[in-house]
Amino acid sequence: MNLTNLDPLTENYNIDFYMHYLTKWPSLFTVAEDQRGNITGYMMGKVEEDPPWRKFTEHYLPWHGHVTALTVAPQYRRSGLAQSLTKALERGCEEQNAWFVDLFVREGNKTAVGLYQGLGYTVFRRVVDYYNDDPTGRKAGEDAFDMRKPLTRDKKLKHIRKDGENFRVEPEDLYH
Repeated sequence: MNLTNLDPLTENYNIDFYMHYLTKWPSLFTVAEDQRGNITGYMMGKVEEDPPWRKFTEHYLPWHGHVTALTVAPQYRRSGLAQSLTKALERGCEEQNAWFVDLFVREGNKTAVGLYQGLGYTVFRRVVDYYNDDPTGRKAGEDAFDMRKPLTRDKKLKHIRKDGENFRVEPEDLYH
């Protein structure tokens, strides 16, 4: 465990999960370090598509990149590190001919939403009660924004939508 994982909004995984990403998608797993070799941030991503049987559903996802985790240690925030890590993942997804990059972010994490919007991501849909907890205490779960950024392959921008904050889906509509 290091400072990057102490943030309450950073999801922590077991070592097998990290190793799976590192071995399956090494070009989409980036770690930033300071001069002493301490981890200051990291990005974990993957490329994937839904199984063929989902092609006939409205929720089918074609070949795309996905941001699984992005975190930066508190003292390195607002330094451009998150942008650099995200752009590195986007380049890797471009090299693998993905249609877009997507990610899920808590609706209430305004800092992260603003960061991604500044990088060209827009809300594609709202996943109702995606997270099992709501830090505000207003309800049992918190909604996620499924944010997307089209890549070069998506010339007609068919994988983005306007007013995505109001396009509601249930967690069951997602393929995991």
